[in-house]
Amino acid sequence: MTSDQRNTNTAGGDEPETGITEGGTDGAFRDVLSRDHARRGKPPVHFADMTPEERIAAAKELGLPKFRVSQLANHYYGHFDVNAEEFTDFPAAKREAAARMFFPELIHEVTRQVADEGTTIKTLWRLFDGSLIESVLMRYPTRTTLCISSQVGCGMGCPFCATGKLGLTRNMSAGEIVEQVRIAAKMMRDGEVAGGPGRLSNVVFMGMGEPMGNYRSVLSAVRQISAAPPEGFGISARNITVSTVGVVPGIKKLAAEGIPVRLAVSLHAPSDQLRDELVPMNRRFDTTAVLDAAHDYFLASKRRVSIEYALMRGINDQAEHARLLAKRLNHYGDNWAHVNPIPLNPIEGSKWTASKPEDEQRFLDILHAAGITATLRDTRGQDIDGACGQLAARGKDLVAKDLAPQKDVAA
Repeated sequence: MTSDQRNTNTAGGDEPETGITEGGTDGAFRDVLSRDHARRGKPPVHFADMTPEERIAAAKELGLPKFRVSQLANHYYGHFDVNAEEFTDFPAAKREAAARMFFPELIHEVTRQVADEGTTIKTLWRLFDGSLIESVLMRYPTRTTLCISSQVGCGMGCPFCATGKLGLTRNMSAGEIVEQVRIAAKMMRDGEVAGGPGRLSNVVFMGMGEPMGNYRSVLSAVRQISAAPPEGFGISARNITVSTVGVVPGIKKLAAEGIPVRLAVSLHAPSDQLRDELVPMNRRFDTTAVLDAAHDYFLASKRRVSIEYALMRGINDQAEHARLLAKRLNHYGDNWAHVNPIPLNPIEGSKWTASKPEDEQRFLDILHAAGITATLRDTRGQDIDGACGQLAARGKDLVAKDLAPQKDVAA
């Protein structure tokens, strides 16, 4: 099958808003956007889901003038506050109604696990329909990064990834995505992470889900995260990373937005034969199509693309794999990519195992010798299943028992 045959849009008509072309009615990619999808209704509409016009209209329903919307935005984005019943600058008679209208609870903490001496926190969230997602907050000496989810589960089916084994339940709303950021920013401000009060500086869409499979909500979230208060949280777009397994239409669409977020491509293999096994989406958009689109993103954004590469013992971590990867990347010239080899994080019952340390080092040495910038990824949160590829929303038994929120703090 040629690259053109692999990438033909069989949908016809307008491109789906998600950024992924349709998968057809049969075969491996039937209904790829919602494989194993459960129809659960839509989350409550939240302030973060509304357009400015919709917010004004909602305020009018409550008998509130337009300027009250700006006050709500300042509370939400500027102070990370949704407790409208305590907004002292708001009419007391309207606070309860405003809380119901604009700030319904979208994500509810079920458990919180702490690792790395309190600097890594993984939170399990329950959504309105009982779905579970996870986010991971990681504090480093010079930055604090939040890894957020954009879908409940994931439909990409990569066999070495815990999230991929879940299948896709549904897309998340913009509000559900943005709320993960608001709460983490508030945790940092309030000193709930080891090291005292600080600021959330980086956001990576590398949690549960394929961000390009939920394009509209992800883009809305990106805009709200990066806009200056009171329109957003004021986290620089340059400190936001959007990952993908290689959904080419989504990469092209993101490049056209003109927002300087970093693109991360989960490549994991330098050849189609191997990547077909590791990343099923490769049978749809092959390595040539993915790397071409990624390089085009670099040209459009002037930002180096991150190439994510999970190292698996005896599978993709040998010298020949490193040499071929270097050759594929150097084909484009101009130092356009930064490779992040990632020691595979084990998942229960998997045949895939981490590379030997000497093989990891050899892989890096070969890339460096070829002039490729490469950095071995830190495996934060591995002991709480919070590292890359480990997010599986464990704890369904907790939700079934309807346990109250709790904090499982490591000793």
